[in-house]
Amino acid sequence: MTNATETGRIDYARHAPDMFRSMLAFSQAAAQGLDPVIAELVKIPASQINRCAFCLDMHTADARKAGESDRRIFLLDAWQEVRDLYTPKERAALALTEAITLLTDGFVPDEVYERAAEHFDDAELARLVGAIVAINAWNRFGVTFRRQPGGAE
Repeated sequence: MTNATETGRIDYARHAPDMFRSMLAFSQAAAQGLDPVIAELVKIPASQINRCAFCLDMHTADARKAGESDRRIFLLDAWQEVRDLYTPKERAALALTEAITLLTDGFVPDEVYERAAEHFDDAELARLVGAIVAINAWNRFGVTFRRQPGGAE
């Protein structure tokens, strides 16, 4: 195979730069107007669920750079068990992230959507869903092309 990365898979950004730029633009548009803490927090559990090492490495480092505590980052995988570490708004965003990422029953449950709608105005909710969809798309690229972590620190 020619033009393969160290994993033997292609560098999709190099071979489809217009698609890569479009993904970047979509991600940036989704983040506009969102609380930057929430925008980072939703990327980590989606990346955990999707097992995207590259995105986990990048977004945990980004969250730290944005001032997020190690404790809150480390406990994201068990956010439902931690009572006072995340705000109700953050908890609603995390629940929505899991529902959109997993789509276990083929849809986002009404109670999860309604809880998010209680904490986010319509424009913010649209952008939150966009941010969650964007990280899930990035995760799919990362795991398909086996992007390796590194350089995020």
